[in-house]
Amino acid sequence: MRARHARLRDSIKRRKAPPERHALPTPERLRRAGADVARGHSGQITMRDSPLERALARNTLTPEQYSAGQKYRHHWYHAGLADRLESIDLNRVFAVDLGAYAGMAKTESQLFHRQRYREAAQAVGKIGSHVLEWAVCREIALEQVGQTLGWSSRPQAYAAAVERLKTALDELCKLWGIGT
Repeated sequence: MRARHARLRDSIKRRKAPPERHALPTPERLRRAGADVARGHSGQITMRDSPLERALARNTLTPEQYSAGQKYRHHWYHAGLADRLESIDLNRVFAVDLGAYAGMAKTESQLFHRQRYREAAQAVGKIGSHVLEWAVCREIALEQVGQTLGWSSRPQAYAAAVERLKTALDELCKLWGIGT
């Protein structure tokens, strides 16, 4: 009987424990982000660790270029080009899903965004669209994007990627009529 009462007391103690806080960024991530973290008055933490936001915070990009980059990412995401977060269904490894229409837009909205995305990619050219795809959409660090462009030195790779990014975003500003 005593053991039962002890278990009951323990379960009551566990229920009265304060609720767990929401998931917070790890100390390592906060340290790596440095000045690219903003904590709101409500305690909400906003990580500005995408290359586009870091470039804006460092005054590398103008607000117009930043808006063009956001719009480009918006079209890319809503076109259904972002990788899906899902697990593998091992029962369907060899199955062919004819209803999936692999690569085709599933809705009219997706079709619209794919058309806008393709127009933008064509306007900025092959290298510009590569830089925008990897830096803005997939959020790969600018140093790594610069290395894919052929620069081995880290500062040179960053500078080359930033230069290509700015040029491509200027073209998007012209295409979409953002700014002057």
